[in-house]
Amino acid sequence: MSVPRMSSRVWARHARRYPRALPACAQHTGRISSAQRYLAKLSSVGSISEEETCEKLKGLIQRQVQMCKRNLEVMDSVRRGAQLAIEECQYQFRNRRWNCSTLDTLPVFGKVVTQGTREAAFVYAISSAGVAFAVTRACSSGELDKCGCDRTVQGGSPQGFQWSGCSDNIAYGVAFSQSFVDIRERSKGASSNRALMNLHNNEAGRKAILNNMRVECKCHGVSGSCEFKTCWKAMPPFRKVGNVLKEKFDGATEVEQSEIGSTKVLVPKNSQFKPHTDEDLVYLDSSPDFCDHDLKNGVLGTSGRQCNKTSKAIDGCELMCCGRGFHTDEVEVVERCSCKFHWCCSVKCKPCHRVVEIHTCR
Repeated sequence: MSVPRMSSRVWARHARRYPRALPACAQHTGRISSAQRYLAKLSSVGSISEEETCEKLKGLIQRQVQMCKRNLEVMDSVRRGAQLAIEECQYQFRNRRWNCSTLDTLPVFGKVVTQGTREAAFVYAISSAGVAFAVTRACSSGELDKCGCDRTVQGGSPQGFQWSGCSDNIAYGVAFSQSFVDIRERSKGASSNRALMNLHNNEAGRKAILNNMRVECKCHGVSGSCEFKTCWKAMPPFRKVGNVLKEKFDGATEVEQSEIGSTKVLVPKNSQFKPHTDEDLVYLDSSPDFCDHDLKNGVLGTSGRQCNKTSKAIDGCELMCCGRGFHTDEVEVVERCSCKFHWCCSVKCKPCHRVVEIHTCR
């Protein structure tokens, strides 16, 4: 594992040039929505085990507070799901101008998410998926009294194996996510453009789990043979869910409201585009370019961000730095090398030093 180290002279020059160029974990704090962001932040406080705690959760509407009180044992899973969504969002956008982060002084992402941008579409989708995923995982691990394994998956299969073991109860996780996450939009009346957009993307996030469920099996037999096997249904890794939603983000459809009879629906703004499916992400407003620091709108800008000098993609210095140019500094990297295994049981390595260049946007 490499550990970058700057000499004091280089670091002083680095800090003078771009004082906001702090490590992402120090400069930014990821947010999902006002309610779920607050639940995620409670990870350092403790579990949500008393009804009074529900009243203190900022960002929850009254119906969510009531649901919190009725489902106290599930709320820790909601908190974990929100944190999972934040981490996955920041991973998926780590090399883009908008990296799913914001300043601590803002309560949420700012207008990036309060407006109907494709970034907002991703945030709602990954957030909804995170809650469904974490609640389902808690069911399967036996943490919750209200649910357990999916007992509807049993018996023999057409492929010849036997359904057994603990299948993930995704139906319960999805149902809880629908009830808790969607209630905010439904309480306002799901007829506005933005409510329709949010509800659609919430469901698309859950579909990313449902449509990627997999079958896991265990072989049984003498000496490791597979005379017969038992199988169960399992959720995909959450990284897979993030990858799917990131692809949907890249191909998101710009929509507008229309009426079919008395029903208000979202349709592609460009009539030449094919209609979106339940699995696709949709958005209403164009995104800003995220180049310049704009505190009012929650945009950090890209000054101080590291870039890839050799890349032509969005992480490359030309695009990441929005044509402003970049600084180059030499950094000493310490790596483990000449590693040897010693019986028993340790690995000893020597520290090796090398100098690398880092490129940072002006």
